[in-house]
Amino acid sequence: MNLTKKIRQFGWVVMCLFGLIGCSTSINDYQNTKPVFNLFSYFEGDITAWGMLQDRSGKQTRRFTVDIKGTVVNDTLTLEEDFVFDDGEEQRRVWVITQHTDGSYTGRADDVVGEARGVALGNTLHWQYVLRVPVDDTTYDITFNDWMHLQDQQHLFNTAKMTKWGFTVGTVTLFFKKQS
Repeated sequence: MNLTKKIRQFGWVVMCLFGLIGCSTSINDYQNTKPVFNLFSYFEGDITAWGMLQDRSGKQTRRFTVDIKGTVVNDTLTLEEDFVFDDGEEQRRVWVITQHTDGSYTGRADDVVGEARGVALGNTLHWQYVLRVPVDDTTYDITFNDWMHLQDQQHLFNTAKMTKWGFTVGTVTLFFKKQS
């Protein structure tokens, strides 16, 4: 292979890498979107949600509903989430989320490894955490990269990419409706 051909191939690889980097989403992309999403005010009270899990190929593997009760006390939001899956399995997760003076959020739940971190800008919240997921006789630590987008004062959309060792293992899509 001649030097010119090697340089040309290297150039294509570099261009593809820059193309992939340029496609990444940043919370700053949502700076001027409306309505402005306030995590605490949206999740205070009762919310109903429904969603699905998809495997890495996009095949739907589970569906579920969630009843959520949110309570705000000062700079802390407690979310009690009760899941019911299409196979009858029930799960409960309780989040305790703190809002910081810089506008960022941190959160904890029993099945979250360490601390979740998030920031809201415009109509969007970007939320990242590692969830300990039981499968058969073992558990897997799965990284969640959540993007929540406020449609209006009652409706919220959420997509979460799930990864393990940097590889996508699935997606969660969730729709929320705030109860009156």
